[in-house]
Amino acid sequence: MKKIVFIITSALLFVACNNLKDNEFLISGTANGIENGKKVFIEVQTETGTLAKDTAVVTDGKFELKGITEEIDLGFIRIENEQINLPLILEEGKIEINIVKDSLHKSTLGGTPNNDKFQKFNTESRAISEKVAKFEKDNGPEMQKAQMSNDTVTINKLLKEYKKFQNEMNDYSKKFIKENPDAYLSVLLLENFLMRQYLTPEEIKSYFEGLDKDVKETKSGKKIKTALDSMSAIVIGKPAPNFSAPSPKGKTISLKESLGKVTIIDFWASWCGPCRAENPNVVALYNEFHPQGLNIIGVSLDKDATKWKDAIAKDGLVWSHVSNLKFWEDPIAKQYNVQSIPATFILDAKGNIVAKDLRGDALKAKVKELLGVK
Repeated sequence: MKKIVFIITSALLFVACNNLKDNEFLISGTANGIENGKKVFIEVQTETGTLAKDTAVVTDGKFELKGITEEIDLGFIRIENEQINLPLILEEGKIEINIVKDSLHKSTLGGTPNNDKFQKFNTESRAISEKVAKFEKDNGPEMQKAQMSNDTVTINKLLKEYKKFQNEMNDYSKKFIKENPDAYLSVLLLENFLMRQYLTPEEIKSYFEGLDKDVKETKSGKKIKTALDSMSAIVIGKPAPNFSAPSPKGKTISLKESLGKVTIIDFWASWCGPCRAENPNVVALYNEFHPQGLNIIGVSLDKDATKWKDAIAKDGLVWSHVSNLKFWEDPIAKQYNVQSIPATFILDAKGNIVAKDLRGDALKAKVKELLGVK
């Protein structure tokens, strides 16, 4: 009788130890090759930076991380002073992870539905990754030499060969999305396709519609939905959607009141090197054609008001400027489906979008055409 009581008591204790709260995760990890005492972090990306959800210490090659995740998210395991930043799907449940320090590609994860599928993706795509690594190792010196000597023939030849592996990985990713409509990784892969503009809006929409409802309602799913809605609104030949936001002096300025005979909506930021490099050309264009009716409204993806204002003054950007100071979460950038900067939209006198992302001579030629300047 005592033995039976002991067995039942032990079973209840076991259940109690593994009975996680709602939205709670427990990461049980092994860290092969990592010395005792090293700190381990589970981190997620937020709008303002990196957030550590929990911290642990490696003891006898093992560690445990625990916390609450309000919604499924992409997390990263980081170990102090180590080149390790291992992705996993942060979700409710017990997640098991095995880190192999000197062979990160051999690290494994699982234990929850989405991490099991993440591991499946990693395992099945490993052959492609290994081919990429071998190609880079075998051809890295040749590519470096070709770049130094500006040997475009060799550069283009190697890039063409490399693209075959990229296409192979893209094809596998598309196959995974179709076969795993309930996987969070599927929506992450689709979001990546969207950011790289690898698929057309119609293709993105088709894949997105095939995802399960729960996946569509995740943070990444909502981003894709917003982008698709924007794509349907931002079409060459159609009116540019109106927007308004604060100027550097705090006055609300709208697109509608900023229209000229030709208008350029210029998405940029003080921290964007290519944007700042392009600014002298934009200044020259504005100075030459503003008297004939060219207007520009700059939309900044800054988050620091002082740096934004300083960049405007330093670069001599004398046209209208607005910003919500929300970085990539800027509602105007989302409205116009801006995934990278610099980004420009060229409008005619009626406010219709006639072109986008033109630079240099092509931009100048379009402005002259719209203004009727010879």
